[in-house]
Amino acid sequence: MFYRETGQFKTTYTDDMAVFPILQDRIGLGVIIAIAAIGVPLFALLFPAMGAYFLQVVMIPFLVFTLAAIGLNILTGYTGLMSLGAGAFMGVGAFACYKLTTLFPGVNIIIWIVVSGVFSTLVGVVFGLPSLRIKGFYLAVATLAAQFFLQWCFVRVPWLYNHNASGAIEVPERTLFGVAVTGANATPITRYLVVLAIVAAMTWVASNLVHGRIGRSWMAVRDMDIAAQLMGIQLLPAKLLAFAVSSFYCGVSGAMMVFLWYATGAEPEVFSIRQSFFILSMIIIGGLGSLLGSYFGAALIYILPILLGFLADVTGLPVTKATIEHLRVMLTGVLIIFFLIVEPHGLARLWAITKQKLRVWPFPY
Repeated sequence: MFYRETGQFKTTYTDDMAVFPILQDRIGLGVIIAIAAIGVPLFALLFPAMGAYFLQVVMIPFLVFTLAAIGLNILTGYTGLMSLGAGAFMGVGAFACYKLTTLFPGVNIIIWIVVSGVFSTLVGVVFGLPSLRIKGFYLAVATLAAQFFLQWCFVRVPWLYNHNASGAIEVPERTLFGVAVTGANATPITRYLVVLAIVAAMTWVASNLVHGRIGRSWMAVRDMDIAAQLMGIQLLPAKLLAFAVSSFYCGVSGAMMVFLWYATGAEPEVFSIRQSFFILSMIIIGGLGSLLGSYFGAALIYILPILLGFLADVTGLPVTKATIEHLRVMLTGVLIIFFLIVEPHGLARLWAITKQKLRVWPFPY
């Protein structure tokens, strides 16, 4: 009874093609945004110890991984191009932001976090050039080669990390209007609000892309590239644009991971092949070709070990962190197999089916 469109009339094509055509969807989105932008920071202010842990351990990394999942979903889910180099493109953004911050310390750090995605875009376009000639398994191998090559550069090129003895990225303290945004003195609330603003803005941009002409060309290439070419879609520009946008999102995510989540620094091993598979599992379980699925997948895959650790503490079971990590890997594998067999479109499709059933309840569907 609460999710019906009775009486909601659409008088224009624009209203009929809206991303959220039902009033309840728009109200729900507004409530979610209000909770994220007001409720979560207010909770952190009222309960400082618990709130700081919640922001630092749960919300900030969840949003960071969501943005990376959106980037990979644009390439794999919407365009149908397999990539195993998301972790490396995140690393390009992180190291680019580090170099820009040290070379131009007077520029606001938030600007460099966003601009760092441009360098990931350039690298992504270079490694996306073979996509016109190869696809499927062979394209996955090409992106895997990019992953190992870039990871080698992160370790073996001292200029990237300013010849630090540790070989790690050191996060300097930067302020915005006198408030510390990065560094050890930046509060979790400040960093969370910055991450939330960036992720929300880039999600809005991605939504406009995938629901417009560019997104339709990507999906045409995904469904059948030969038919798309016969319809007038130029394959190379469409595929390179998908690589560029995907790499940009992953680069910004990598910069936020180091400068707004880790706060003090990060090792190059953070952007290993394991990170790429981690992001890939998110979009498979959340739903390929769905921005909402990127949120669902990031929430499930990242928060799952946290919930397992919480249950272990509540029940008093002597479970170590290593055991929890092993359980997470096994459960992730089981979930991937389950969704590939039962529902290939992931959690986003299950959510869409649930909403459709609510629209006709209590009548049979």
